[in-house]
Amino acid sequence: MEIWINPACSKCRGALALLDAEGAEYTVRRYLEDVPSPDEIREVLGRLGLEPWDIVRTREAVAKELGAAEWPRDAEGRDRWIEALAAHPELIQRPIITAEDGTAVVGRSEEAVRDALSRR
Repeated sequence: MEIWINPACSKCRGALALLDAEGAEYTVRRYLEDVPSPDEIREVLGRLGLEPWDIVRTREAVAKELGAAEWPRDAEGRDRWIEALAAHPELIQRPIITAEDGTAVVGRSEEAVRDALSRR
């Protein structure tokens, strides 16, 4: 199990606390420092069952600067979104937890973190 976090994020800290309380074994990836490649983002999206625009933090200043809200959300625009996430990792919704069964969740709630834990 791996968890992508921003240590400044309260949701990330809460997810880590729950993982620790449950005795989970996991690896922390500080994705703002260890930026995922476009291919890694594609893989995580596949595990999440989501599209790139589903995990974009649209309220971030850089999303507004890029005009991301106006980008097409379709197959032709998919790579543009992925490249933006790789170039600006602060746009990635957090935390993302990759489960041992090959799936992943966006762990913004206790329920989502417990869901990832159940997939061990």
